[in-house]
Order: sequence, then C-alpha cells, then structure tokens
Amino acid sequence: MRSPLISLAHLTILDADPVTLIESAASAGYDAVGLRIVPPLPTDTIIPVLGDLPLQRQIKGRMRDTGVGILDVEAIWLTPRTDVAALLPALDLGADLGAGYVLTVGHDPDWYRLCDNFGVLCEAAHTRGLRVMLEFIPYAECASLLEAHRLLRAASPASAGLLVDALHLSRSNASPIDIKGYDPALFSYLHLCDAAETPPAAAELRNEARSGRLYPGEGGLWLKDFLAAFPSATPVAIEAPNHARSHLSPKERAGLAMTATRSLLDQV
Repeated sequence: MRSPLISLAHLTILDADPVTLIESAASAGYDAVGLRIVPPLPTDTIIPVLGDLPLQRQIKGRMRDTGVGILDVEAIWLTPRTDVAALLPALDLGADLGAGYVLTVGHDPDWYRLCDNFGVLCEAAHTRGLRVMLEFIPYAECASLLEAHRLLRAASPASAGLLVDALHLSRSNASPIDIKGYDPALFSYLHLCDAAETPPAAAELRNEARSGRLYPGEGGLWLKDFLAAFPSATPVAIEAPNHARSHLSPKERAGLAMTATRSLLDQV
C-alpha cells in the first residue's frame, strides 16, 4: 500500500500562526496543512487571514518554498446565526490558496434551517472547486456519523463528504466497523489521533477534544482498524492537540506527531 498524504491539522498546534504552521509541517515532512481561516464559534479566536493580503502572500510564498499544500480550510460551524453569504469570502480565500476541502460542523437545533444552510454552503463551495466535508462531533448538534449522513441525504449535496475523526467516532459510541456501512467515496480524508480507551464525562468531551488528545499509538483507540476501514491511501490529517506538550515548540510537536503517525502507518 502506498503511503497516504499526511496533513497537519491546525488544532494540533493551534498557537502557531499560519506561516509557522506551514514551516512546522515542512520541517516534519508533512505534505499539507489544515488552515483555520474562520473561527468555529464566536468565542473562538484565530489569527485573521481574511483581508490580510500581506499575510496571504506570505502563506503562498512559504507554500511555494516548502512544497507544503493546504488540504482543507476550517472550521465553519453552522449555527442559528450563520449567514452563508458572509462566508463567501472565506470560500474564495480557500480556493485561492489551493485547498481542496472546507471543514463544516452542523450545530443548529433547527433541522430545516440547518439543512437549508448546509445545502447553500455546499453549492457555493462546489462552484469554487471546494468539497464540503461534514464532521460530526459528539458535543455538537450533529453528533454522530448516522446524524451527519442523515444531513447529507436531506440536503442532497452530491458534492459533499463526511469527515470522520477517530476521537469523535469513539466518543459517539461507534467504532470502525460502522464506517463500512457507507459509500467509500464520502471519505476524502480522515482525522487521526489517539486517546484513552475510556471516555471522560460528557461535560469534559470538548476539553478532551481541544487539548487532551494523544498522538497515535499512545492511547487505547482501535487505530489500526480505523485506518483499515477507509479506502487504501486515504489522506490522513493529524489532529492531536495535547496540552501536556504545550511547552514544546510547534515544530517539536509537529515532529512528534508525525513520528508517531509514521510508526502506526508502518504497522498497518
């Protein structure tokens, strides 16, 4: 089996600015990165890329110099306040940077509004050459693989796909065998990390996801079975923020995560 493309999700080293993210990925041998250009929720802060033309030129320059591409831009959470029209500049930027995908999460309790917004977003992304990847998260409204697929079917966006994160699959009481029930074409890439086999209390799921993950091979998840559930050579995005390693530089953390991932892939 040929080695898959490996991307460094921004959340793994969220304290890194976009240029440092790319440089850290390059130093560790990643093929691509996932770049945050939209705050997931209003309370989240990111380094603004939209509207900052000098920073955008820097990003393109480092991409050109290092050969590191952008796998996806993130993270659009569809909430009751979402205005898809206001997100069009982010989609334009994603396309301009050469991303292939835009990561999206359904977080609106109004099912019909969520379906409408999701469908409009998918159409707008598709016209820009981007595939929307819908990620389920146990503490979001769209909380499971089953619910994410239901949203895809209801909104009928032929161009959209499903993003499965190993941690979120585990914490939604599912397992790799559940992936086998879906069309493999839905899975353009996957999110990889490890974690303790036993989940925390429900109130702690968000904290675990944002700062308590482990690098592949350090926890108790079924990662070999997880990787085997996807088509051969499916791109792997490492999303493994770990607060215990926050004293290390972004480059060091990126390197450790890559070493752990390579070791796992060699065993599959």
